[in-house]
Amino acid sequence: MAVEAEKTKYRSYLSEEEEVKNIHWRYGPPNYDLVDKLFEEGRTKIWPAGSLEDKVQRLVKTWEMEVFHKANPAEYKTIDTKNYTVSVNGRKPLTIEEKGKLGGGYNVLLQTALPEEFRAYDPAKETMESALKVFRTTFPRGFALEILHVYSGPPVIVYKFRHWGFMEGPFKGNSPTGEMVEFFGMAIFELNENSKVVKVQFFYDPGQLLEALLKGKPSDEYKIKAPSTCPFLLQQSNLDK
Repeated sequence: MAVEAEKTKYRSYLSEEEEVKNIHWRYGPPNYDLVDKLFEEGRTKIWPAGSLEDKVQRLVKTWEMEVFHKANPAEYKTIDTKNYTVSVNGRKPLTIEEKGKLGGGYNVLLQTALPEEFRAYDPAKETMESALKVFRTTFPRGFALEILHVYSGPPVIVYKFRHWGFMEGPFKGNSPTGEMVEFFGMAIFELNENSKVVKVQFFYDPGQLLEALLKGKPSDEYKIKAPSTCPFLLQQSNLDK
């Protein structure tokens, strides 16, 4: 398991010294206050400190923080960047370079083979920045993550997860509902001999998320685009990154 030096409450490698002096952040150091509060209020599992589940949850949260917020992959501490791949629902594994070309983050997780006219969210039309704005607008308090069950420990970690948040902002022209939105999935993290992640596989139904986001009535009021730059918004964590 990855070294747990310089840790905050739920993530490693995010101490004040790391934030201020050493890391090239995409939009400045991420702020997890809101999503951590959401996590603590809505989680269904509280794992004992130091347990396998606690360690896996910390690894996954730290991994998300790095891939979403660190601008330079050379500064990733949870990942073997030379050998790393990520795939979703059995699709072709992507290297870090390929992931970057797709816009990373949400665009990788929401890949789809649907015809363009049926896409509630179209990764081909979004950049890393625009995707972050979309989901941080939809979930102003964040989109929390918890580990529900760990089926096997390192070097091949298999776990079940839950993501949830409250749709208190619009999504792609659909009005906020205020309702909780959640989805469940499975993931496999493979670690090398140095406890670095070399392979990630996610298995989940994106429709479980997107269907809930389309419950709000379409409204012209919410089709107005957000400003092109919004540093505060971009600094906030959303997918428990």
